[in-house]
Amino acid sequence: MSAPTMEERKACWGARDEFWQCLDRHAGDASKCEKLRLSFEARCPQQWVKYFDKRRDFLQYKRKLETEGYHPPEAAGKS
Repeated sequence: MSAPTMEERKACWGARDEFWQCLDRHAGDASKCEKLRLSFEARCPQQWVKYFDKRRDFLQYKRKLETEGYHPPEAAGKS
């Protein structure tokens, strides 16, 4: 498999950004962004899709930690 061209990379990133913006508008409800998800998957290599999905999850987790702080689970360390 050859590396994506500059145009293919830009198309992939654009599709990713549109999909993520849709998720942000709909509070993460992926069912309302199905067409954009399909476009994202069609324009990006599968490995990139997996990476970007994990990246979004991490960025959301990081944002939550920065705004709300860390709160350990109630049951942690209790037996």
